[in-house]
Amino acid sequence: MSTNAEDIGQEPLLLREDVDSIATLTLNRPEKFNALSEDMLTALQEALDSLAEDETVNVVVLAAAGKAFCGGHDLKEMRSNPDVDYYKYLFNKCSDMMLSMTKIPQPVIARVHGIATAAGCQLVATADLAIASSSATFATSGVTLGLFCSTPGVALSRNVLRKHAMEMLLTGDFIPAGEAAQLGLVNRVVQPDRLDAEVYGLAAHIADRPAVAVRTGKQMFYEQIDKELEAAYRYAAEVMAHNMMAGDTAEGIDAFIEKRNPAWKR
Repeated sequence: MSTNAEDIGQEPLLLREDVDSIATLTLNRPEKFNALSEDMLTALQEALDSLAEDETVNVVVLAAAGKAFCGGHDLKEMRSNPDVDYYKYLFNKCSDMMLSMTKIPQPVIARVHGIATAAGCQLVATADLAIASSSATFATSGVTLGLFCSTPGVALSRNVLRKHAMEMLLTGDFIPAGEAAQLGLVNRVVQPDRLDAEVYGLAAHIADRPAVAVRTGKQMFYEQIDKELEAAYRYAAEVMAHNMMAGDTAEGIDAFIEKRNPAWKR
């Protein structure tokens, strides 16, 4: 399934393919390094809104066509609208889309190859998980143009330690995939010919888990992470209590006790 063609007769900006319980969203603007134009942001937002209501999908993979993962915002489009109210609208639109990635119940895995810079690096940092090709590179490079990557910095600073985040934000320098893994920006790095196998192997592994636990867990993770320690524990305890009441949870625990395979209802 595809969505949101940029113009009639052109390829859609965003492709969606569902296989089993895994949905793949593919940024499809390769000639522009998959830049996040207004239309691309709209396509992503609509796809995420649809996925949020789709109980047949357990995991989402965010991929990209062409040589790059995402080169960030569409700078030509931005410069063609030199108005502060427009820029506020654009960056809020992007921020809302990024927030939706964390709010949908399904885990999102970024499949990263080529460059991921500025808002493209933000996409990687916002995804719940990320696997990168060894050829991938990452940067928050706006500073080199005089535009500090403020909104990408929100996601980046919640993934890597402050001094590492500040070095990336203040220099704009690209870092290789191996260093991105060391900093915590991506989960693992694989050779390019192993990227799909690794991404979809992880996606299938997660999709095989009881959906009630995965969906509950993602919501709980983001809710508790910025709370004070005592409040986080109280919130987590409440979530676990309700989680225990789910039918699949009872089945999973009973199967463990009875030493048999669970029969998930999903």
